[in-house]
Amino acid sequence: MAEYENISNKAEDTKGKAKEALGEATEDDSLKGEGKVDQAKATAKEKLDNAKDKANEAIGKIFGNDDKDGAGS
Repeated sequence: MAEYENISNKAEDTKGKAKEALGEATEDDSLKGEGKVDQAKATAKEKLDNAKDKANEAIGKIFGNDDKDGAGS
């Protein structure tokens, strides 16, 4: 996974946790819900990125490319 994607996913997760905590503290169910959605989106993106990385590795192995990104030389 590109380092940018990893940082972006962690930032979105952190933003979601902050929104959820603020919503909890202020008894704002809407904000709390937004926070949970942000966290779920970050988790989904991370899983998708991991699946892409694994698929690229598998493709690289099939075609004799030892690069982990599957891009080839």
